[in-house]
Amino acid sequence: MSPPRERHAHLDRLAVATLLLCCAVWGLGQVASKVALVEVPPLLQAAARSLGAAVLVAQWARWRGIELLQRDGTLGAGLTAGLLFAAEFGCIFSGLQFTSASRMVVFIYLAPFVVALGMPLIARSERLDAWQSLGLLAAFAGVAWAFAEGFQRPSVGQRQWIGDALGVAGAVLWGLTTLVIRGSRLSHTAPEKTLFYQLAVSGVALALASWLHGEGWPARLSALPAGSLAFQIVIVSFASYLLWFWLIRHYPATLLSAFTLLTPVLGLLSGVALLGDPLTTRLVTALAAVALGIALVHRGEPARRVPNRRTSQIDTEL
Repeated sequence: MSPPRERHAHLDRLAVATLLLCCAVWGLGQVASKVALVEVPPLLQAAARSLGAAVLVAQWARWRGIELLQRDGTLGAGLTAGLLFAAEFGCIFSGLQFTSASRMVVFIYLAPFVVALGMPLIARSERLDAWQSLGLLAAFAGVAWAFAEGFQRPSVGQRQWIGDALGVAGAVLWGLTTLVIRGSRLSHTAPEKTLFYQLAVSGVALALASWLHGEGWPARLSALPAGSLAFQIVIVSFASYLLWFWLIRHYPATLLSAFTLLTPVLGLLSGVALLGDPLTTRLVTALAAVALGIALVHRGEPARRVPNRRTSQIDTEL
């Protein structure tokens, strides 16, 4: 057992490199979800993704000697985070039926604004300064401009706005999940246990929702949808989320969430290149605003380095 580690007050090279990798994976994740929807219904796909990844996390934790079922006072927060996670991906996968993967990945990255608004209530040291706040507002304005397109000149279909709205709802739920993790005893536990809570609880909840909606497993699963589902389970839900929770535990959540605004750029490029999604002026404008927002967020002064009283007593390294 190692002594508590001081949280980093800024993003170092390791954090930036890890974030870039995660952003690239998450951008491709929306494309993979859209591809698999051809044969696998949305809620069932989300359930299979969570349950499959939960099994991998359990095996990883067993290999690392990490106890997942030990009583440590995190059950309530774990169930809450898992249900929020289930609702988030229920919105995202359902929304992909009405909007493009490129648009979806832009809207769900409104999550940093939810985190930025809520984090000062949890950790005062992570309050944004004027430049950083301006950066988030610039990115939000760009995304709002793109959202209006779903009502005025839809590029995907007349019900595009429904998918866009579900993307926004997913973003809010993602932001709330991050706040629950940082503001509860989950911030004291290993990333593997936090992720296992989310995957196991969301998998069961989504499977139940899929059954209630009458979804069924496809009679045949061709190679491309099967590969897309495997990519979501192993790379997105298992590997990249473990990295993400490790980052949340060691670096300022507000700066991490702001940096993930790069994902829409990579997701848009993936959707256009791999799925032939329409590239509209409004969407490009939104991405330009996101890029400006990131620049302004990281122009602000980093938070003063302070010992983090919420750091886990167990020093987990990936």
